[in-house]
Amino acid sequence: MNISVVGSGYVGLCTAVGFASLDNKVIGVDLDQKKVDMINNGEPPIFENNLEDMLEKVLKKNMYNATTDLREAIMQTDVTFICVGTPSEDDGSIDLIYIEKASESVGKILKNKNSFHIVVVKSTVVPQTTEKVVLPILEKASGKKEGIDFGICMNPEFLREGNALGDFLYPDRIVIGALNERTFKTMENLYKNFNAPILRVNPRTAEMIKYAANAMLASKISLINEMGNFCKMIDIDVYDVAKGMGLDKRIGPHFLSAGVGFGGSCFKKDVMALVAESVKRGHNPKILKKVIDVNEDQPFKIIEILNKRMDIEGKRIAILGLSFKAETDDIRESPAIKIINKLLELGAHISAYDPKAMENMKQLFPDIDYFNSVETALKNSDACLILTDWKEFKSLDSEFDVMKNKIIIEGRKVLDPKKVDFEGVCW
Repeated sequence: MNISVVGSGYVGLCTAVGFASLDNKVIGVDLDQKKVDMINNGEPPIFENNLEDMLEKVLKKNMYNATTDLREAIMQTDVTFICVGTPSEDDGSIDLIYIEKASESVGKILKNKNSFHIVVVKSTVVPQTTEKVVLPILEKASGKKEGIDFGICMNPEFLREGNALGDFLYPDRIVIGALNERTFKTMENLYKNFNAPILRVNPRTAEMIKYAANAMLASKISLINEMGNFCKMIDIDVYDVAKGMGLDKRIGPHFLSAGVGFGGSCFKKDVMALVAESVKRGHNPKILKKVIDVNEDQPFKIIEILNKRMDIEGKRIAILGLSFKAETDDIRESPAIKIINKLLELGAHISAYDPKAMENMKQLFPDIDYFNSVETALKNSDACLILTDWKEFKSLDSEFDVMKNKIIIEGRKVLDPKKVDFEGVCW
């Protein structure tokens, strides 16, 4: 099938490359010429496992190319995926400006297209956005009618950063939210070779499935952190508790890793958007508010522990791990940001290391010290905080010998307790 993808962020680029790897002809569209040039040269503007290799393959096969020309992309394709950003307003509600602009631009081009075209919203948007915001804009800009001249669909993504391509190619489920049979059938045909159940729903239900899924996952993380904070008070390893919980088939083991809290571009933003939308409609989402409250406080637990063990002012603190999770360079909502801010406020000097995220963190903290290895970051430090579970941290041992004072506090439980003396944030 011929596909165009508007937006080349994590979702857009991985969606485009994923479809292209399955022998669909894909055109990626982005306003940023520099980003377009990088992609066409085989250089992903983001770090994601296997993305560079797969991008190189689909470029060589001429199954994918990037452009700034939206008109050319739409006129040459049958389906357009909208994968633009949905940032948060100050009150946590979703900002639809990029969705609205993309919808209007697509609609204006569809005005001059004679064949039936499907517009797929893949950006995460609150329920009813596709039907009450995107659809009216498309119909007004194109002068055409949904179901007759074009189709509209909400097809949420469930991609984990660090494993986005794997999640795209081997999904747990595919949710298709459409309004007419022709759109349903075309989308089912697009996904026919995916070994996953396909769920047919209306667009607002598809939107809600995405939010409800992220709310559940965020809730599991906040719950296990609450358990971990209590377990630490009574000398219980919360990871043993989580293992026992996870063996219950009703609960499962996933997202029960206690630590310094969740980050990334999705969980906090989506839960806050759901809270804001609920309040707007007169509903008080008590549990979701608490999920956010727990997560906002959790990063500071590691500083409370450090503060009990030493006077932080004037001390050099090594931070290992800056991205919000391993296998990504994304620092959005990373707990490391709050922790570094607080340490600087308390008068600490920071030595930082991360395999992939240092350049991104330099945009926020240009004046702290960054090092190209664990050893150089640890040298002469008074304490070490481990904030991301990168694989290379799991084998650390004698590297800590270069520290001035060997105070090590774990935020993600990656070290081997048989080799290293450390304290966990909530175990």
